[in-house]
Amino acid sequence: MERISRTKLVLWFILGVTAAIALTRFIYGLGVTTNLTDNTPWGFWIGFDVMGGVALAAGGFVIAAFNYIFGRKKMHAVARAAILTAFLGYLAVAIGLLFDLGLPWNIWHMVIFWNPHSPLFEVGWCVMLYLSVLTMEFAPVVLEKYPKIPLLAKINKALVKVRIPIVILGIMLSTLHQSSLGSLFLAMPYKLHPLWYSPIIPIIFFFSAICLGLMMVMVESMTSAYLYRKEQEESILEDLKKYASWMLLFYLLLRFADIFYRGANVFLFDGSVVSWLFWIEILLSVVIPIIIFRIPFKKLHINILYFGALTGVIGIVFNRLNVGGLTHLNNISGIGEFYFPSLMEFVVSAGVVSAAMLCFFFFVENFKVWEKTPEYEDCKPKVKPRLNSYNVYLGNTKIVNRTKFSFAFVMAFAFSFFFISGTTIENKGLEHVAVKRARGGDTLLINGNRDEYVVKFKHVFHQKELGIQCGYCHHLNKPDDKATGCYECHSDMYVEGDGFRHDWHSSPEGANLDCFKCHDKSVSKGAMFRNKEFDFGNMCEKCHETMLPADSRTLQVKTYKTLSYTDAMHNLCIKCHEERLASDTLVAARKPDIAKCGSCHQNFKPYMPNKKLIRRRNDNKWVVVPFN
Repeated sequence: MERISRTKLVLWFILGVTAAIALTRFIYGLGVTTNLTDNTPWGFWIGFDVMGGVALAAGGFVIAAFNYIFGRKKMHAVARAAILTAFLGYLAVAIGLLFDLGLPWNIWHMVIFWNPHSPLFEVGWCVMLYLSVLTMEFAPVVLEKYPKIPLLAKINKALVKVRIPIVILGIMLSTLHQSSLGSLFLAMPYKLHPLWYSPIIPIIFFFSAICLGLMMVMVESMTSAYLYRKEQEESILEDLKKYASWMLLFYLLLRFADIFYRGANVFLFDGSVVSWLFWIEILLSVVIPIIIFRIPFKKLHINILYFGALTGVIGIVFNRLNVGGLTHLNNISGIGEFYFPSLMEFVVSAGVVSAAMLCFFFFVENFKVWEKTPEYEDCKPKVKPRLNSYNVYLGNTKIVNRTKFSFAFVMAFAFSFFFISGTTIENKGLEHVAVKRARGGDTLLINGNRDEYVVKFKHVFHQKELGIQCGYCHHLNKPDDKATGCYECHSDMYVEGDGFRHDWHSSPEGANLDCFKCHDKSVSKGAMFRNKEFDFGNMCEKCHETMLPADSRTLQVKTYKTLSYTDAMHNLCIKCHEERLASDTLVAARKPDIAKCGSCHQNFKPYMPNKKLIRRRNDNKWVVVPFN
């Protein structure tokens, strides 16, 4: 079996596993397939699939600039393959982003609802536009195969005429969003570790993307040559390694000059996990590649060159992972849960990469991506018949391979779906997170989701000093109850609940109420269940006279659905604080931030031994201090 056929078999197997996990993710949500939390909403998929994927596709604009703008026609032999790699890379970024978005069907909102002040808005538009530009750049490779179709021939001719403007536009867009990915982190100076946070992080991202693009083209060229048994393009590789070595040297000087200028060099040798992550990143992304690339090509074995280029690619992708989440302060200071990607996150990313590689092989084998189309057993027009050990005809090689690939995909999908834990789905995807009763006397300790964060609510102070009536918060009471706690009705942290217990009231085992006892008889049952709205307060008071306290602010409730605990607390507290700011000038002067999150969410666990916190001093230097 050919090398390429074995590789395809493995890729189809990975794709089958990914298909099962993808189905689980889109049915049951992020909680089932990832270790992401509210404290760590960005993880491996953002760091690798999006940030790493965009950087890996940088070879497209780098080689296009060399070939079409700077006149390095020697690069023409790898230009089409580089543009194809960039096109598939950006397509993989878009697909990977769908996995990471909580509501992927709203991805189109960016096109309609503009926020021009957001770097992410600029990144999204540039990626979308650059993907369109890459489509126009690569389209002639596909269209030239059909010269006898008049319409396709005209489109191809038009695209060839405007090739240079398209290339220039692509370079501009790629330059913008490669740097803007770094601009995202300018908004979090106290979340990203000082070894990576920098005012010039957009520039650092741009130059590292150029380095990665050059090395990625080298890896792609050498890998393809090995799989398809074609000669290595040594003259092109020699130029690429020379350009890459100089760019890496400039990138290294830029990184360390920035670190020393900002005073972040105190963290370089402090022996922490973060310092080790930094030096591993520098070793992989810069030191090893530069040493190998500076060796004369005649004395350099092709495998060593491949190792150097691949190491550099891994190192710069590791940089994106560090910036994207690994070195965020909540992950390294002990505040909150430590995030490490789940196995499913790794598999999904591997599946996206596998799909891109299979598409690359398809275009290489069926279109003129290279100067010479590869020849192997699947591509040859005449192949020998395939017989098994029983001398039974199995079909030609192409059919046999396709059968094997399909079988690998289906079996991988079936086994993966079988082994996905139903318990995990029940616990992480469908089970509601029950809210705990607030503890305390005069001061309530609200720790609804049972994590490190505790909100201290001065209950007696609000009641006696501020004169807030009980009904403002305890606006509904359970039968025979007084001042029912919030958690009784808002029983789930993040999902809306059923405070009325509709099923119990309507079931024979419960209150056994007829639907029209509450709902209007003029409304059909179908419309009733679709709408689920009625005069809840007035109807319920017929049975529960004490349900609404005298000072309740709830005048009318039209649905038995209750807000999640988080939404209920935020809507109640923030609204009250905003009203106080608007009505009381003394409060506005003394506590202008009373309506902001930090006014309530300011306490962690009382003490966490052996933990350290990174803080910025007044002189803009960074120090490590004990956390307590």
